[in-house]
Amino acid sequence: MDISFLGGPAPQRGIGVVAPFDFALDRELWRWVPDEVSLHMTRTPFVPVEVGLDLARLVSEHETLQEATRTLNAISPDVVAYACASGSFVGGVPGERAMCAAMTRAGATPSVTTSGALLEALAELRARRVALVTPYTVSVTRSLEEYVAEGGVTVTGCAFMGLTRHIWKVPYREVAAMARQAVPRPGAADALFISCTNLPTYDVIPQLEAELRLPVISANQVTMWAALRRLGTRAVGPYQALTDPAARCVPEEEQQQEGWT
Repeated sequence: MDISFLGGPAPQRGIGVVAPFDFALDRELWRWVPDEVSLHMTRTPFVPVEVGLDLARLVSEHETLQEATRTLNAISPDVVAYACASGSFVGGVPGERAMCAAMTRAGATPSVTTSGALLEALAELRARRVALVTPYTVSVTRSLEEYVAEGGVTVTGCAFMGLTRHIWKVPYREVAAMARQAVPRPGAADALFISCTNLPTYDVIPQLEAELRLPVISANQVTMWAALRRLGTRAVGPYQALTDPAARCVPEEEQQQEGWT
């Protein structure tokens, strides 16, 4: 049977993804990506260190990032995303910007990081107060709080799990329990951020937004949203406030101004 008339596969645009060696949620990243975009994954070299500040620094060294970016150059991605929250917030806002610059120098393409995307997403949602959920130890969690504050956002609540390994195995029910702890009452925050790209979040986001009545964003979600934004393409996330403006709650003061009842 002659199938030459089909003309080959549809054109694809590419996102290069640099992830830490222990990243286990490739499939979750793909769930935010539309059909016309492909992900091209690469990982940083293995180091025998548990999840913590030392590991965050090791997997975000400029030489490591540039080498990983160069491995993606052969396929010419349109943007490169560094998919690691702790690795991109451990150096503060200046450190995150320097990481993007290092990746761009190595690949001559736009670059984003998870933590840079976090601040971008909070600005998009006009969130000035944020609650945090992390799987990290106290020291890594404090580093995230410092990064967010440096970005001009107030942290109003926080819950953390204290894990140093196997974060991808955390079930949704534990993520939801931490979210309720971080946001104990309505109006306690403008948004909730669930940190760590190795923590599963895709399916729990709409549930928590409906329950807590505020936007819920996660590390993997903001990473894909920001990368796709640079392609002029929307992320696929039904009933998620960041990716679907129709799902965003209207603030009470705006409801009053617009005559809501």
